[in-house]
Amino acid sequence: APVVRADIEDGVLATGTIEAARLVAVGAQATGVVTKLYVALGDAVKRGQPIAEIDSSNQRNDLQRAEAGVLGVRAQRASKVALLTQTRLAAERLRALVAIDAGSRADLETAEASFATTRADIAALDAQLSQAQIAASTARVNMGYTHVVAPIDGTVVAVLNEEGQTVNAAFNVPSIIKLARLDTMTVKAQISEADVPRVKPGMPVWFTLLGDPDRRYESTLKRVEPGPTTLASDASGSGGASATATAGAAKAIYYNGIFDVPNPDGSLRIAMTAQVTIVVATAKDVVTVPSAALGARDADGRYKVRVVDGTKIDERLVRIGLDNRVRAEVRDGLVVDQTVVTSDAAAPGATTR
Repeated sequence: APVVRADIEDGVLATGTIEAARLVAVGAQATGVVTKLYVALGDAVKRGQPIAEIDSSNQRNDLQRAEAGVLGVRAQRASKVALLTQTRLAAERLRALVAIDAGSRADLETAEASFATTRADIAALDAQLSQAQIAASTARVNMGYTHVVAPIDGTVVAVLNEEGQTVNAAFNVPSIIKLARLDTMTVKAQISEADVPRVKPGMPVWFTLLGDPDRRYESTLKRVEPGPTTLASDASGSGGASATATAGAAKAIYYNGIFDVPNPDGSLRIAMTAQVTIVVATAKDVVTVPSAALGARDADGRYKVRVVDGTKIDERLVRIGLDNRVRAEVRDGLVVDQTVVTSDAAAPGATTR
């Protein structure tokens, strides 16, 4: 093989899964029948756009009942306010009569007690009115839950409930649709535990798709998760070292490397498989030879390389830089256009085993 100038890239290979940068399950907090669904699978929606309507008969009745309760308490309070005025005037009148010895002190005490009791009743009704108003506000909020709107801008990637289906929010929040932001995608690349020590956030990363191996998507590694991919599925939930060791005994350990990539044309889809390369080191326009040409390494760190010189083969010692196991950078010992031996072929007609 000839000695040539080329670019060399040393990378960590990983298999990744493409996910939406943001995925939201739009749920219903009201129980009832889905009477109207305004969106379909694949629709692009804006934040605040109507998604679905749920039958609001029960919620409307609860709201009317709560509002009637507020009106009832207000009417009782108005009656007590009128009675308070009456008892206050009666007490003032008797107080004036008693001052000139023209009235009974017992009647005055009864009038003052009636005035104080009425004032306490008004205070109690004020508390009841606050409770009734809170109940009405809660009923109004529950009424609003029957009108489901989009919490974010996104694309409908799943429809989980159709018109006519009943949703029950008594025990959990049922999801009606799932919205995803697809203008930016997140890739989770599974990095082997043997390669994790070489990988650092900020390293360049690129990947290709199984269906489009010629197109290269580039990004920057954002972070590497501290725990292995098996940690989230640990049945015991302890997350301890013993659980991780047990999982590792059964299968290889991988750590997720996370990075984002723009998706302006929508070519990246959820759950696609990405063939990821995390670039650990690069060398641009350097003298290179095939890694197969490298022989034994001496104590000084140099490699033996056989060079074709006319009709003979000379053995030389070269110093190697970056080696990605396909091509190796030659820092000294060889020049461009020399020819090196990468393997020995059998002579014509010779028997090999």
